[in-house]
Amino acid sequence: MEHLMDQGKFLRAKQNYDVARTVIVGVPMDFTVSFRPGTRMGPRKIREVSYGLEDYSIYADDSLNDKEYFDAGDVDIPFGNVEKSLEIIEQVTVKLLDNNKIPVFLGGEHLISYPIIKQVAKKYEDLVVVHFDAHADLRDTFFGERLSHATVLRRVCEHIRDKHLYQFGIRSGIKEEFNFAKEHTHMNPINVKKPFMETLEELKQKPVYVTLDIDVVDPAFAPGTGTPEPGGCSSQDILDVVSSFKDLNIVGFDLVEVSPASDLSERTSLLAAKILREVLIAIC
Repeated sequence: MEHLMDQGKFLRAKQNYDVARTVIVGVPMDFTVSFRPGTRMGPRKIREVSYGLEDYSIYADDSLNDKEYFDAGDVDIPFGNVEKSLEIIEQVTVKLLDNNKIPVFLGGEHLISYPIIKQVAKKYEDLVVVHFDAHADLRDTFFGERLSHATVLRRVCEHIRDKHLYQFGIRSGIKEEFNFAKEHTHMNPINVKKPFMETLEELKQKPVYVTLDIDVVDPAFAPGTGTPEPGGCSSQDILDVVSSFKDLNIVGFDLVEVSPASDLSERTSLLAAKILREVLIAIC
């Protein structure tokens, strides 16, 4: 595929793009990160540590062995050019959707979700976006910029129906973001597992796109992220949540903000790889 470069494969990714139901794409971009840079290395590290995982998941009592998924490598983006990079990400997404693939993107910063969801929403007009994050990401601008990892879900709201954004684990933001959420989203502050499980039935039968910022997890479990926010959920809680995705119609997924340089133990990347394994088992 155009605009993609091989950066190794995730776990036991198959070699045949044509028969794959799900396609993994990395996006090594951290141009608008506002605190600690380094998420551009996330996709490569998640793939690298995945070789320490088993194909079998005790959570799902299932294995990746018979799942057809393809790892297309990383998007080749122009360093420092935000708008052109977003345009290329959008083009890759269109190609995947035209080929009837379920896109699974690895960040990279959270802004990468915007061009992806923008295109997925065109295919599924009743799309629901489920957002796991420590931060609301609902600012209209951040330091005067409309395109930022701090504004990404505000931009997403411009392309989906009102109240079609469900947010979990939010524990940081400015007052204006929470005011916006009261009017336009379903925000569940602080907690993750309990409110998500209570919402699960409501989300069934709808096309769902999931965007998961690793900082939704407490930095005690996942310190390798650009803007760590104490007080999040445990790694066990997020794995329980992701394991329930099998009950949903997931039409796209991204996992963002893993910053390997901030975690020499690699436990953040390992958690991300394990989350991705559970997602693939659930949706392939």
